[in-house]
Amino acid sequence: MAEAMSLLEAEPDTKSHSLTDSLSLRGPDIPALHEELTILVSTSKAKEAMQLTQEQVTRLEAKDVEKYYKRYETYVGAKTTETFVDSFLSLYTRAVGTFVPIKDVEALQNDLKKDYVITKELSTLVGSLALRCGRLLMVANTVLITTKHIDFSSPERRHPSRNADGYPLDGIDEAPGCKVVEQKSC
Repeated sequence: MAEAMSLLEAEPDTKSHSLTDSLSLRGPDIPALHEELTILVSTSKAKEAMQLTQEQVTRLEAKDVEKYYKRYETYVGAKTTETFVDSFLSLYTRAVGTFVPIKDVEALQNDLKKDYVITKELSTLVGSLALRCGRLLMVANTVLITTKHIDFSSPERRHPSRNADGYPLDGIDEAPGCKVVEQKSC
């Protein structure tokens, strides 16, 4: 046992091994992964990715800890990619809608989401961004989600004293900060 511990604590010879060789010799930090799995299960953050109880997590062997943690990472990566793709397509359809009229925005978004090539390429882009930018992907996703909720229509059309067409509501002659739009009678 002491010999095994000394091998684990010894620094690998960097001259004789490449970086990937030394990483594969060390392997994952199983106790840290085990602790993280325990936290994920106890806080119910992993219930969609894996159905484990606290007791089952405490009895997991090293290979199973790694397997379940990889399953959780895959699930989180897929959900992150899905959210990013949805937000991007929503922003895209809104941007296009400011220049050309779109009959049904939701139908367009659904058609774009169903397209294999679009979702595959966007997923690849998100994966590439995650590898290159890491946590900056969170900032980009936050911006996309926030932009999805911004009303880009003109301020006159958004004012609470105006109807959907931008005309003053009945009984309101003029509201501060808004132009009065003359309605033509038919």
